[in-house]
Amino acid sequence: MIDDAQMAPLEKSQRGAIGVESVHKVFQQARGATQVVALQDVSFTVEPGEFVSLVGPSGCGKSTLLKLVGGLIEPSAGAMEISGTPVTGPRRSVGVMFQHPELFPWRDVLSNILLPIDIFGWSRDDYIERAHELLKLVGLDEHVATAYPSELSGGMQQRVALCRVLVADPEIVLMDEPFAAVDEFTRERLDTELLEVWEASRKTILFVTHNIAEALFLADRVFVMGSKPGRIIEILPSPLDRPRSMDDMRDQRFVDMVYDIKKMLIH
Repeated sequence: MIDDAQMAPLEKSQRGAIGVESVHKVFQQARGATQVVALQDVSFTVEPGEFVSLVGPSGCGKSTLLKLVGGLIEPSAGAMEISGTPVTGPRRSVGVMFQHPELFPWRDVLSNILLPIDIFGWSRDDYIERAHELLKLVGLDEHVATAYPSELSGGMQQRVALCRVLVADPEIVLMDEPFAAVDEFTRERLDTELLEVWEASRKTILFVTHNIAEALFLADRVFVMGSKPGRIIEILPSPLDRPRSMDDMRDQRFVDMVYDIKKMLIH
């Protein structure tokens, strides 16, 4: 676990800020003494309300980095802070959304959204209105609240999963390739809706994706990651102004940066 001495280099930050300082993560193979260096000397800060994308090839440690920030696993070395306090485990101020929605089939949509409220032992009555507001925000009809996951498309299930992450009003949302399993057209709609949600809430978002165009379209800054070992090789600001629409993907600055990042990762 991280001790106070390790945290010394990090300055106090604001609510919703993320600080990562010289983080390493090494995994021990199940058999033998072989070690796998998943992340090496990773340092960055994310400002409150900022949208940051992590993009890179498979195996570069994007998901591992997300789990470290979320307190789901511990670093082998280095220090991390959220809102000025050390990361020592999961916390209610951080919501996590994975690639698959992981909805409980025996719960209707409303009950799936309210799952964190039930887990925290909070009063459902205080959050039902918010749950319905979130459904509306992600473009789902209020009648969907009584449906079950098996009655929903993949895109609708992911919208419900996003509502579940947001219902407890976390300061930070970590998203691990949340739209990778849906078709391209649904993914583009979900990206646009996610931006609308972000514009309305201004949550701090750390978003993992393999899709370079998606990373640039969504984020304020893109962290480009290399592999073997996993590390940040470049930090780039998105060339697009806000608010954004799919038409912005035709902007020549955007097209050029997608190409530049792709070339960077190939080499």
